[in-house]
Amino acid sequence: MTNTPQFLTIRETAKTGILSEHSLRLMQKQGKIPHIMCGTKCLINYPLLVEMLTEESKKAVKEWEEI
Repeated sequence: MTNTPQFLTIRETAKTGILSEHSLRLMQKQGKIPHIMCGTKCLINYPLLVEMLTEESKKAVKEWEEI
């Protein structure tokens, strides 16, 4: 089985409940989420986004525990 990335539009990603559409659009403009542009359409690499957010939350928990 090949490990191909699953790309979703911003609206489709927001419907998963991971982040709001507004937050996703802001992060995309800032270059903070893994995405590609297909013309004017933004396609987000969903598995990579989930992995990135998981790592960020783990890092935040570690910082919080050190306080």
